Amino acid sequence: MTTDRNPDPIVVTGMGAVSPLGVGVEINWARLTAGKSGIVRNTRFDVSNFGAKIAGLVPTTQTDPHGFDPLLAIDPKDIKKMDLFIQYGLVAAQEALKQSGWVADTPEKQAATATVIGTGVGGSPVMADAVETIIEKGPRRLSPFTVPAFLANLAAGWISIRHGFKGPIGAPVTACAASAQAIGDGMRLILTGEAEVAVVGGAEGSIDPISVGGFGAARALSTGFNDDPEAASRPFDRKRDGFVLAEGAAVLVIERLSHAVARGAKPLAILAGYGTSADAYHLTSGEPTGAGAQVAMRNALRMANVSPGEIDYINAHSTSTGIGDAAELAGIEAVFANRGQDLSISSTKSSTGHLMGAAGALESVFSILALRDGVVPPTRNLEDPDVGSRFDLVPKVANLKTLRHVLSNSFGFGGVNASLVFSAV
Repeated sequence: MTTDRNPDPIVVTGMGAVSPLGVGVEINWARLTAGKSGIVRNTRFDVSNFGAKIAGLVPTTQTDPHGFDPLLAIDPKDIKKMDLFIQYGLVAAQEALKQSGWVADTPEKQAATATVIGTGVGGSPVMADAVETIIEKGPRRLSPFTVPAFLANLAAGWISIRHGFKGPIGAPVTACAASAQAIGDGMRLILTGEAEVAVVGGAEGSIDPISVGGFGAARALSTGFNDDPEAASRPFDRKRDGFVLAEGAAVLVIERLSHAVARGAKPLAILAGYGTSADAYHLTSGEPTGAGAQVAMRNALRMANVSPGEIDYINAHSTSTGIGDAAELAGIEAVFANRGQDLSISSTKSSTGHLMGAAGALESVFSILALRDGVVPPTRNLEDPDVGSRFDLVPKVANLKTLRHVLSNSFGFGGVNASLVFSAV
């Protein structure tokens, strides 16, 4: 099996997902394409004094048969040693590795496996609890696991330890582009020969007073739909009033096609291209014309040897903020200047909320599933678009469509841009 563009491309052989839509890739996809929402009232802590009272919470097994159970991948004695983002990452990684069939059971395989798991924030819930403990009880009451529980690189660290991966390890902390860059970093490690297999993705668990309060102070969060949580995330829609903070993790296993075939693994999709850039414009707002986003998209297309006319679907970063949605669409309009309704664009954050550092990896999973099934997931709550109307924004209902190449965008605070191209095998 080869492609007409690259005789030995990098392919995805495993995927795992933990999100507000549930635990497991297939339940996430089924609920997403059915137009379900994972956004609920925030019960993680007392939100009485907070403007935003909703969030994309990962369900538990107490409320959902497809909810989160850390014991799926974690020894009970280790749970207290790690923040939620690490727990989510371990469960997603286990699912991805099981599907791929990759087991590093020799020193050679261990050395050949890279682990790159990004996060936007790391363990801010543990940090918040630690501050409260110091104030109320004093520093001597802190757990000795406090620091390793919140360090941003510890999702990657725990995954590598749990599975014995001794190759390169990394943890991009590039805000909401972190897991897209983790995928790109893993791709580069394989291209340079530093790894044969890379376990890549992102994890986030920051539904806590610091994050909700901080984003609320910046007036970035939706507050107008507290009584109707499922209607709150509205990318491209005139009624949007901010993004919905969410949590979860997604992990991919990637390797050369020849490596996958030799060990009998099934390729799910080709990871064909990656591009990244900096806006060098503003701490939190994207450049209005999407100039930096254009660079990332063009670089990803160039690496994939795919023209703008060949992209069938874009999983947009759009988070449900007016400035961000408009800037991304401006960038897309520039790169895809000759396209119209034949180009489908949707934002799956309308169903999941914004997983920040894990968003790019989860949306990569959705992009791959779109290729697999020929289904474009919908933009939920899109009733009155104010931007991008020349494109097919897939309002409310999933579309059937033959897909060959898809683009997934991720952008973050600090002006970081990352784009990935996935192609059908």
